[in-house]
Amino acid sequence: MVIDLHRRQTLAGLAALAGLGAWAFAPASAFARNNGTMHLAAAWEREGSFHIGLLSTQPGAGQPLQIHASLEVPTRAHGLLVLPDGSVLATARRPGDWLVRWWPGQRAEPQWLWQDGERSFNGHVIASADGARLFTTETDAETGASWVGVRDARTLQKIAEWPTHGIDAHELTWDTRTTHHGAPTVIVANGGVPTAPETGRVKRDLQTMDSSIVRLDGHTGRLLGQWHLQDQRLSLRHLAWSPDARTLGIALQAEHDDTATKDAAPVLALFDGTALRVVPTPERIAQSIHGYGGSMAATPAGWAVSCPRANGIATYTSQGEWRGLVPLPEVCPLAVHGSALWAGGLGASLQNAQATAPVSHPHGRNLQGVRLDNHWVVAS
Repeated sequence: MVIDLHRRQTLAGLAALAGLGAWAFAPASAFARNNGTMHLAAAWEREGSFHIGLLSTQPGAGQPLQIHASLEVPTRAHGLLVLPDGSVLATARRPGDWLVRWWPGQRAEPQWLWQDGERSFNGHVIASADGARLFTTETDAETGASWVGVRDARTLQKIAEWPTHGIDAHELTWDTRTTHHGAPTVIVANGGVPTAPETGRVKRDLQTMDSSIVRLDGHTGRLLGQWHLQDQRLSLRHLAWSPDARTLGIALQAEHDDTATKDAAPVLALFDGTALRVVPTPERIAQSIHGYGGSMAATPAGWAVSCPRANGIATYTSQGEWRGLVPLPEVCPLAVHGSALWAGGLGASLQNAQATAPVSHPHGRNLQGVRLDNHWVVAS
């Protein structure tokens, strides 16, 4: 009862905040089209408070990136999704207990869903092609097993759930090239890192790690395939398709006990639909990355993995050959607009980050002191 009361109080406070300040920077339409404005749905932290919102900028070097609209949320947000009606979905970082649908720039109240304690959100959500259903990665608080929650997009209520055949399920994505009985299939990354409900994100028994990629039937959740890496201490986490949708890139996070082994670990794996392989990073570069790949993206120029511990973006050709590390302090969120990679850092963000001369957007006054979280998505 104490938890339920706290949630109700928190929710009431957030509703008040939404009414007072969520549209502080928003015009009548949060997606107002003027002079090619770029909008990015993002999550961030500022002085201990957490937010989701829309950031905006104009094309061209030196144009500031500004907060366009914002909503305070109870804890750190992680994955975001923009639905066809312009609403933004965000879910809490794992293990999380909230999911919100928000209409930036409109007077509609944010729609909240709280977990009941039996499940926790794992930070990512996708939608069906028609936007009617949502799919969230979740973990059973008692057993640690992971599930895909299938939800009604209008009510956010669960209408079905499917096992992911693993633990620590993280990002999921549609595999539109592979169908099963006419249904699209879903790829889920099981991170494989054991944790316990009473200790939250504290990792334990890492020698039992079991990370995998699974393919599920998009209508029934039936398991259609499962793939593992040889190195069991590499956690498969974030996903991005190549522009031709033939290859899936997966950002890796190393969990080795030995520091030297962890620092030499790769941060990119590629999946062609039948086989899963790691892509090596040059040893001199890998030492600075420390085995930690953040967000994942792909453009015609190749693969990109944000590496905040190296203050740069690891870039590879589309075949997986090393290109270089693009410097950007505390970079993490990546998004693709057209053929250009947008990367968010601390104090500035990059447009066309894989180019010889990326375009820099300094963070504007209302974005100063903000630490961008793992992900952002194009909302223009």
